[in-house]
Amino acid sequence: MSQKILITGASSGFGQGAALELARQGHDVIAAAETWPQVRGLRADADAAGVELNVIKLNLLDPIDIAHAGSFDVDVLVLNAGVMEGGAVVDIPLQRVRESFDINLFGHLELVQAIAPKMIARKSGRIVWTSSMGGILVVPFLGAYCATKHAIEAVAGSMKAELEQFGIKVATINPGVFGTGFNDTGAESYVQWYDGETAHVPMPDFGPSLADQADPQEMVDAMVETITADNPDYRTMRPLETIDAAKQWQETEWTQKA
Repeated sequence: MSQKILITGASSGFGQGAALELARQGHDVIAAAETWPQVRGLRADADAAGVELNVIKLNLLDPIDIAHAGSFDVDVLVLNAGVMEGGAVVDIPLQRVRESFDINLFGHLELVQAIAPKMIARKSGRIVWTSSMGGILVVPFLGAYCATKHAIEAVAGSMKAELEQFGIKVATINPGVFGTGFNDTGAESYVQWYDGETAHVPMPDFGPSLADQADPQEMVDAMVETITADNPDYRTMRPLETIDAAKQWQETEWTQKA
């Protein structure tokens, strides 16, 4: 059955892949992109793929954009947009940390508060948060990013318990290291402010961690399944080997010393 689905962060990566595939499957997809050039680019990508997308502009730092996106009444809300900022916790400018929370968490939460009441009124709907492996474990020098994703895990878990009485399903998507370009951008995000001579903690070479990134299609396929399945898992993490790493991390938190 066709559903109306709003996806944020749909101009590239997982969001774009999922939006195009869901449209190909016949769903009514509202695909949000941050800037007008990205809106036009996504429309061109949809035309090239031979599918129909309703592409809107959504900068999660812009209240007008959020209000417009929040005016839609959708069956599924996919909160996928995000930024990654690198830097040691004691060195990263707080402006970058605050903006990461504003985009990854607070802008999306404002969108939820506009759309979820419509789901509650009709007693059906689905809200899918794109978290990360970094929502379960911690990656050094990506502490600000991981903090936003840990916060998403807390919000999503609470929402699941609070909204299930209204027939609303809540799920998380937890990608590992995939070659969408997102991790590469995050790895160089610190270069404009970082000074090796004054930094308290020297930045490492991210190069080795960016080698052999996984094919994004694996995550896109799993994401589409979570969005459309009748009874999806609450957490969907890929690549599959990342699941073991995340569980080992959680065990380590109970056994490691300070």
